[in-house]
Amino acid sequence: MPATLEVVCTDDDCTLDMFELHYTYDMPDDTGVEDFTCPYCGEADTLEAVEL
Repeated sequence: MPATLEVVCTDDDCTLDMFELHYTYDMPDDTGVEDFTCPYCGEADTLEAVEL
């Protein structure tokens, strides 16, 4: 099953709480949170993976 990544935006001005990324098998194995930007505020530096 492809990887799933839960992400939170830590920007105080962003109202997005949390979102989940569902990969396909075509994504490189080393894909991580640093490869994405927040879909709401557009920032990349403020994204953090949620560790369960």
